[in-house]
Amino acid sequence: MSPRIGADLNTIVQTAVVIADQDGFYEVTLARVAQKLNIRPPSLYNHIDGLHGLRKQMAIYGLHELYAVLLQAKASIKDGDQGLHAIGEAYVNFARRHPGLYEATMQAPDPSDPEVERAGEDIVMFAVHLLSSYGLEGDEVIHATRGLRSFLHGFATLEQKGEFRMHLQRDESLHVIIDTFIAGIRKMGTKCNE
Repeated sequence: MSPRIGADLNTIVQTAVVIADQDGFYEVTLARVAQKLNIRPPSLYNHIDGLHGLRKQMAIYGLHELYAVLLQAKASIKDGDQGLHAIGEAYVNFARRHPGLYEATMQAPDPSDPEVERAGEDIVMFAVHLLSSYGLEGDEVIHATRGLRSFLHGFATLEQKGEFRMHLQRDESLHVIIDTFIAGIRKMGTKCNE
């Protein structure tokens, strides 16, 4: 038998993320996490509130990781269209590299939990700030933020499910979709400033 690994919240979440990314979000169970850590499942309750608590922690961790990836992508590019392309590609690439963790961000047991809301709020405010640079304000920037999230999530999810089978390169399609979105928000920005 291999030696026991010290279990703490971070180790537990990291182990769950590895399982989720390799086998799928719903394959994460307390028994599997405990087995990978070579501990008994009841020991996990010293750090988490059951599977519900583990999923919450995975969602928070995933949202923080996604936010960090978006910040890094934006930091390397100037404002404007290149920045929007960079964050769009970073978002989709995050979902590609971490399919289980990405799904965890959408599967929080209680999305209205204050900790989950705070983690998600950083991403929302990031998008609001980015889209405000297109001259959007008020309700328009919220509509555009929802639109950005919707098409990026839709693209990432459909790709994960193997739904893009046509011969066109998926990255090329993503680029065209982002360009189309930019054209739309430029039009919205023009109307806002009339």
